[in-house]
Amino acid sequence: MSIFSRTETRTAAANTAVNPELAALTGDYTIDPAHSTIGFTARHAMVTNVKGSFQDFTGALHLDGADPSRSTASLDVVMDSIETGNADRDGHLKSADFFKTEEFPTMTFRSTKAEALGGDDYRITGDLTILGTTRTLSIDLEFNGAAKDPFGNERVGFEGKAEILRSEWGLTWNAALETGGVLVSDKIKLNFDISAIRNA
Repeated sequence: MSIFSRTETRTAAANTAVNPELAALTGDYTIDPAHSTIGFTARHAMVTNVKGSFQDFTGALHLDGADPSRSTASLDVVMDSIETGNADRDGHLKSADFFKTEEFPTMTFRSTKAEALGGDDYRITGDLTILGTTRTLSIDLEFNGAAKDPFGNERVGFEGKAEILRSEWGLTWNAALETGGVLVSDKIKLNFDISAIRNA
């Protein structure tokens, strides 16, 4: 993940200029799971959305404010920590029909490319591994800023979103509806709300 200039009006040349304030944020950061969310939304029965999130995850960022393309991100998610607000549904998602959490306990993301898109917008691309299958995922990000919290921690924040087709990772379970269509959408929307603390 990366940071860059927040100037609203700039020329194309200014887009590549180094902002000293943001360049000072260059360093290594640890994602704070207590103040971060990794969530998803799936269409259910063709008529409504079901939202869920993962409660147990770890992650690290290297931010390069002078050269955003050198920024990196990694994420490890414990699949057994999935929560959707319904215990029966959570149990089904952990079962062999979906995530097979006993056999594949972790979902991982490892970045391979970072891009500054202008303003506060960035894109991080990398390898997403689910059920032992690895495919490319691009996440669009917005840099929310940096601050020092009351405990002296230097924090940065990002919001991100992406979409995947779960079938591309082998998540193919479904059930047909009498009225047509299927119970669970193939397209899944991912959302990320990340707060990360600079390493001492």
